[in-house]
Amino acid sequence: MSSSSESAVREVVRRYADAWAANDLKTIFDCYHDEVVFHYFGGGPLAGVHQGKAACLALLKQVQEKTNRRLVSIRDVLAGEHFGVIVAVEQFERDGATHVLERLLRYSVRDGRLAECWIYDEDQRLVDQLLR
Repeated sequence: MSSSSESAVREVVRRYADAWAANDLKTIFDCYHDEVVFHYFGGGPLAGVHQGKAACLALLKQVQEKTNRRLVSIRDVLAGEHFGVIVAVEQFERDGATHVLERLLRYSVRDGRLAECWIYDEDQRLVDQLLR
């Protein structure tokens, strides 16, 4: 294991997690690589691979508009040589109902920025319904 790689991954993912917790949108956007790729799982209309910073930010905007999504807490930030992981709790609202879900976001890092993200939801079927 390369400690320099691990510390670089940890630094970027921790910076992102701290910005997310502080709702610091400028830093959040700055953490994404221009060629970032999001892998949004499930069977909902937003599922798929989203490539490029503009496409990924548009995806996040759509999720926000459909669900009034907000971060409840960051449970953990983990980092290894190749990937960083954020375990987060988020709240979604839709049709008068509120849902709190744990999400796992796995990141790869390139050039000191988040280059790729895989989003794993505690209840993927529920998220699919909320995003319809």
